Amino acid sequence: MRIVTEFVSSPSILSVGHEEQDTTSTVNVESLRLPSRLKFGNVQFQLPEFDAINKSAYWDYQRERIFVRSSDRLKGIAAKSSKTRKNNLHINNTIIWSGPTRCPKCNRRKFYKHCSSSKTVLDVKFGASGIKRWITKYLFYRYRCPKCGAVFHNSDRAWNNEKFGVHLRALSVYANIDLRMTQERVAIFLNDVLGFDLPRSATNRLKATAAAFYNDTYEGLVKKIASGNLVHVDETKVNLKTGVGYVWAFTNLEDVAYVYSPSREGGLVHSLLKNFTGVVVSDFYAAYNSLECPQQKCLIHLIRDLNDDLMGEPFNDELKEFVGEFAVLLKTIISTVDRFGLKARFLRKHRVDVDHFFKRLAKRDYQTETALKCKTRLEKNRGGLFTFLDFDGVPWNNNNAEHAIKAFALLRRDFSGIATEKGIRDYLILLSICESCKYKGVGFLDFLRSGEKNIDAFAERKRRRTRAASAPVARSDHALGAEVGRWNISKAEVARVSRGSPR
Repeated sequence: MRIVTEFVSSPSILSVGHEEQDTTSTVNVESLRLPSRLKFGNVQFQLPEFDAINKSAYWDYQRERIFVRSSDRLKGIAAKSSKTRKNNLHINNTIIWSGPTRCPKCNRRKFYKHCSSSKTVLDVKFGASGIKRWITKYLFYRYRCPKCGAVFHNSDRAWNNEKFGVHLRALSVYANIDLRMTQERVAIFLNDVLGFDLPRSATNRLKATAAAFYNDTYEGLVKKIASGNLVHVDETKVNLKTGVGYVWAFTNLEDVAYVYSPSREGGLVHSLLKNFTGVVVSDFYAAYNSLECPQQKCLIHLIRDLNDDLMGEPFNDELKEFVGEFAVLLKTIISTVDRFGLKARFLRKHRVDVDHFFKRLAKRDYQTETALKCKTRLEKNRGGLFTFLDFDGVPWNNNNAEHAIKAFALLRRDFSGIATEKGIRDYLILLSICESCKYKGVGFLDFLRSGEKNIDAFAERKRRRTRAASAPVARSDHALGAEVGRWNISKAEVARVSRGSPR
């Protein structure tokens, strides 16, 4: 309070509009990072001497620089652990790539080998009950044309410029995004279990490559959600390496899309949903109010706030009566939802009860501040509290978006404060695909391994395979005759069974 008082009464505030106004003591609160509850991390010291002393106390520093000078045993352990693993990986498959049929420059068919080259691809191979390391070596030649002197190779090749295979990329992304392992831990897992020698930067490269590969899939999810009939939306803050940002979650009942924005302003929502004509389900953040479409406010947020008011003023009879009537009204509606689902033909009958509730509310003059505040809030948001009564399939809460935000919040723990804006966008692309796969009931790892970019097409193909596998197999007449002969049943008995007559 002393700091606030001194700041408000300072000359820089009192001289607003004058040239001597000093703005060096102000800071934009949007640029402030969220305070972390964790005690780990870099501590900012006011004195440089404290900073130097603190750096000398790190575990790795003492282990490698201090303790080894005091113990010969620790010196031997440090020397042994500093030796890097020799990357002598066994080649599982060697492919000799065929050469071109003619010179690409002069179209001559006769040419000779100029030099040989090779390409080694690190990958994994999935089996029925596990995975194994799989190294493929490609051998190819460069050719020289004696007529025109051109040096060329077969451009139609089975590999790209990447050092890692698609299955290794799928495994790394799956462990990082779905299992929420940090990139460093993913590298340790691949090295210790599968015998690779990958640095942490390799897993970051795999993540970036996968994000670029699935960027079209991500854009398709965003467009599909924005052109649908229902959108749940929520937002949360994320600490970046250079400041703060915000992540917005847009979801319906089957798809999820996370979008990054440097601020919490509603410009992103308006640009994304400018042509949206369905129902938007959200919390009570004011940025959503200007959307020109039907809106449903989350009633879970509302009843939690009302409950907090009751807990804060347990002897406020006005508030208790007001909240009690609203609770009875909402409980009756939820009972209909539990019985018939989110179908408007069963829910429209409650419109009469809602109108009577607001008529009684308008006639009451509350004396306590909290009851009056709650009355004003309900009357202000009346148009968005019970929108779900008039539309099929519209929930009365925003749990879908909150569930999506929770998935990001769990992943955020690993890179909060150290990720860049590009890194966050890569994470959001892959997390959008991961959560969409879960919403559709398909495995994220299976989708990554398939090489498919369309989640809907992949999910439909999986469903067709499941139906085909569970369908009864029709037996031919020959097979039925063999079965009859094996059990020594007469033809009359077979005819009687086929007619359904009781034996």
